[in-house]
Amino acid sequence: MSESAGAWQPSAREQERRDVRRSLRRRGILVSTTATVVFFGLVVLGTITSPGWPAVKEYFFNPSDARAAFPSIWHAFWTYNVKLFLLGEVLILALALVVALVRQSRSPLMLPLRIVAVVYTDLFRGIPTILLVFILALGMPALQLQGVPTSLFFWGLVALVLSYGAYVAEVIRAGIESIHPSQIASADALGLSRLQAMRHVVVPQGIRRVVPPLLNDFISLQKDTALVGVVGVFDAMFAAQDYSNYNFNFTAFTVVACYFIVLTVPLARFTDHLQRRAMERERQGAR
Repeated sequence: MSESAGAWQPSAREQERRDVRRSLRRRGILVSTTATVVFFGLVVLGTITSPGWPAVKEYFFNPSDARAAFPSIWHAFWTYNVKLFLLGEVLILALALVVALVRQSRSPLMLPLRIVAVVYTDLFRGIPTILLVFILALGMPALQLQGVPTSLFFWGLVALVLSYGAYVAEVIRAGIESIHPSQIASADALGLSRLQAMRHVVVPQGIRRVVPPLLNDFISLQKDTALVGVVGVFDAMFAAQDYSNYNFNFTAFTVVACYFIVLTVPLARFTDHLQRRAMERERQGAR
């Protein structure tokens, strides 16, 4: 008997089902593609045929102004915004983890620190980030305290770390609290102390569960680095404002928006990928 003769062949009914599924899939792709093209085509058509489009195009999408503003904005974006994000991300994670662990502590000796941690999260989650940037960047240098930095960049970074640290601390704490108590009981049975159980068992699992919301917070952090421009830090936003004031054209702000989009979209897609993987793991575990 030949190999082809021994190969399994679907029945006529099964082949008919497959053909129907393929036909429905092709029809769905065709409908969704057509709907997408028509929708965005109407949006573009409505925009470019509006009475004010020529003025908007001139003042917000001028190619010559975009080329002229590109070098200064790129230098400011790379020097300040990217640096703020990279430094802030590391410091925020460290601060948030400490605050979350302090709030999870049950030791009577840690009560004063737990109170400080609760007050910190409540206070800095309540203050708008831009207001915090103003208070620290303008207020702290005005105190003229010896040994205290007066750099606007430094205090802008501190404001972002304090603001986002409070939010991220609550995310990490939620991840830690989602771990079943049996994990700690198992660690106790193995002879691990409470600190060792948190370090080796609870915290790693908790952080893995909250990676997608953590990445969402850092996407917001990328955008909020532009807030330091309001106090005079020569970041991308400040460079765009400087160009617009001298040239009476707002295309520089569009260039800044493109920079942030290019920086945030890959991380957003990576976050979606991690969320899909987490959902798939949960479905497989539920089977």
